[in-house]
Amino acid sequence: MEMRKMEKLGIETSLLGFGCMRFPVNAEGKIDRPRAQEMLDRAIAAGVNYIDTAYPYHNGESEPFVGEALKKYDRSSLYIATKLPVWMVNSVADAERIFKEQLDHLQSDYVDF
Repeated sequence: MEMRKMEKLGIETSLLGFGCMRFPVNAEGKIDRPRAQEMLDRAIAAGVNYIDTAYPYHNGESEPFVGEALKKYDRSSLYIATKLPVWMVNSVADAERIFKEQLDHLQSDYVDF
C-alpha cells in the first residue's frame, strides 16, 4: 500500500482510505455485516489504515458497525475519521453529547479526524 506522510501531524496514512458510507446491505436494508466485515478485513490486510465513517451513514448504523468490526485490531494502527452531524447541534452541550455518543458507537476513546 502506498502511504502518505502527514509530517506536521507525525503520522503516515494509506493513500487509499476505506469509506463506510456504502457498505453492502441485506434484504432488510441493513448493513450486511459478514460481507462488510470481510471488506474491512481485506482492506486492512492490504495496508489500508484510514477508515472514514459518519454519524448519519446507513441511518446511524455505520459508526456502531465500524466500532464492532475494528475491535479485533490494534486501535493505534488505524486512523478513524468521522463527522459530527452539525444540523443536530444547537449548543456546545449538544456537540459534546453527540461526540460522546460517537465515541461510544466507535468503541474508542478518541477519533483521529
